[in-house]
Amino acid sequence: MSLLGDLCMYARFSRALPGFLRHTTTLEEARAVVRRRLEGRDDAFLRLLERGIFGYPRSPYLALLRHAGCEFADVREMVRRRGLEKTLAALREAGVYVTFEEFKGRRPIVRGGLELQVRAEDFNNPYLRPHYEARSGGTTGPGTRVPIELDQLAARVHQRVLVYEAHGLLDAPTAIWRGLLPEVTGLSNVLQGARMGNVPRKWYVPATPGRVRQPIRYRLATWHILVLARLLGVALPSPEPLPLDRAAVLARWAVATARKDGRCLIRCSPSAGVRLALAAREEGLDLSGVTIMGGGEPGTPGKVAQMLRAGARWIPNYVMSEAGYIGAGCARPADEGDMHFLKDGLALVQHPRTVPGSSIAVDAFYFTTLLPSAPKIMLNTESDDYGVVEARSCGCPLEACGFTEHFRYVRSFGKLTGHGMTLVGTDLVRVLEEVLPARFGGSPLDYQLAEVEDETGFTRFEILVDPKVPIADEARVADVVLESLAAGPRELYRQAGTIRVRRAPPIWTPRTRLLPLHLTRRGRDP
Repeated sequence: MSLLGDLCMYARFSRALPGFLRHTTTLEEARAVVRRRLEGRDDAFLRLLERGIFGYPRSPYLALLRHAGCEFADVREMVRRRGLEKTLAALREAGVYVTFEEFKGRRPIVRGGLELQVRAEDFNNPYLRPHYEARSGGTTGPGTRVPIELDQLAARVHQRVLVYEAHGLLDAPTAIWRGLLPEVTGLSNVLQGARMGNVPRKWYVPATPGRVRQPIRYRLATWHILVLARLLGVALPSPEPLPLDRAAVLARWAVATARKDGRCLIRCSPSAGVRLALAAREEGLDLSGVTIMGGGEPGTPGKVAQMLRAGARWIPNYVMSEAGYIGAGCARPADEGDMHFLKDGLALVQHPRTVPGSSIAVDAFYFTTLLPSAPKIMLNTESDDYGVVEARSCGCPLEACGFTEHFRYVRSFGKLTGHGMTLVGTDLVRVLEEVLPARFGGSPLDYQLAEVEDETGFTRFEILVDPKVPIADEARVADVVLESLAAGPRELYRQAGTIRVRRAPPIWTPRTRLLPLHLTRRGRDP
């Protein structure tokens, strides 16, 4: 975006912020708004379809619909007769969908005789006038620009209020351990906290070694927003740098706050939550009364166990920058990853999807946006995730609000490949986060499986083991990982010498996530 474009965008923000901050979303309002959204999902979809796709000639979805022989009246009739989800499933079968790579602008859309060259920007909501700009996480590649409008944040606050109320956190003292712009999570959490009348008390900014300094335009934008809010009488917290290796600072604040106020909430990634838990245990601190809420990566059993061991409570979230709030932790969960699908803002269908480079198929998620303030228009758009979706009665307050479907075992189908084999990491995650720490010491943050290409071009898997973990026989680490594989792949990898151990700290993403399976770009060593 040009300098002039930035100036215009932040001028719009300056005009809109007073109205955003003046209004406090109450519990009664949140319940009423979500109830109306749930009752009007079909109509919301048709309005967005008519205006955002059929009313926008450059929409990639319009070309897909017409290639499939569908006009607006046809889809409207299908929705009236069959319902929203069955209509979306039928459209998916007819070729009206967008894969994750297409949505990110990395591959053209190809359906039969149709070929469309697309960019990530082609999926932006054409009627949105953004107030600031962020970037998506970029876990599987470069992040993409995501326009953010304050109306969109306000729409998400209704869901947030219900989630907080279900977990008894509506007025809990809160600290944010999330990044600065262009990362969306930090500022969005601060602004949404203000909108619901619970301004976060602390905003810590995590950092990893070698992290690139934030561009000056984003630093200026952040301070402009904070100063403007304070002039309006809302004391948003100033961001304070807090590297991951200084998590004890946050642990001490959390324990002191929980003792004084009876509870507190920390919003951070699951990996950062493990850092917090380990720091608390090293300092002899009990995190009882502290709730850690996070998303952006799976809250795997190994990570959650570390947080629970320190006395904290864990609540998962499922958020996508382009789609908003997708899932929120159940208040009576069946397991550590049990979340309610927040279907007032999205529709979801699943469809078998072969993992590239393998014969493995997963039930991939395809999302469709329903809210007019969504930053991206999504129509059967793949999210690179799969998992179990089930209608189940849990008896928690979120079910009473109408959120009756649950997500479980949500994972990315990003994969590790080598020698013609593909590893989908479900069991490997357990080995890396539970088996290896139990066998050799350390924590889930000390082990990682990285895919690299060696100097000859062969794909290798390196087990990165933090040097601080004392291991006498490093070859046994590779043996334990190999033993977790099925007999065929195990023998192939053993013969090819594909898996090797390297003493190096595991690699954190720029967004301070530690993924147990680290995928590098071809030709790049981590």
